[in-house]
Amino acid sequence: MIEDKILLWKMKYGSSDALSRIYEKYKSDLFSLANSPLHDLNAAEDVVHDVFISFVKSADDFQLTGSLKGYLLTCVANLSRDRVRARKREPIGMNKTDMAIPDYKIPSQALISAEELHCLREAIAKIPYEQREVVILHLQGRRTFRQIAESQGMPVGTIQSRYRYGLEKLRSLFF
Repeated sequence: MIEDKILLWKMKYGSSDALSRIYEKYKSDLFSLANSPLHDLNAAEDVVHDVFISFVKSADDFQLTGSLKGYLLTCVANLSRDRVRARKREPIGMNKTDMAIPDYKIPSQALISAEELHCLREAIAKIPYEQREVVILHLQGRRTFRQIAESQGMPVGTIQSRYRYGLEKLRSLFF
């Protein structure tokens, strides 16, 4: 938190190294969050970059009141949601080339991992968008239900219900 405030201060006074540090510090979480609803690595990258461009443009007026990571995650979630809405919530197919496969020493491990990841992505794509978003924000974005509720302007109980229903739907798809 203190490091973030120092980085923000340096960024406001023109330090590109500070901006680079903020980007490097949070980029993997932001890309993961953006890619979850979009199912497109290029679109996810565009969302994260657009958020950072907007962030830099508003740096002079920006006041950090909470977590910088939380702020950036909320911005990415909102912009990803907007992009999904723009696509009129049509299901989006995934490219096989978009799947990230870790570097395994045994090829069979890589195949199993890739297949499991593919099944998980397909299952997540099948649950309703509102539930999917809460599940991803909570599990991938490490956001509390209260943080998610505040960012979406909804009661905490609604967010908890969406999370519970989303997990139940995922379980039903796997078992």
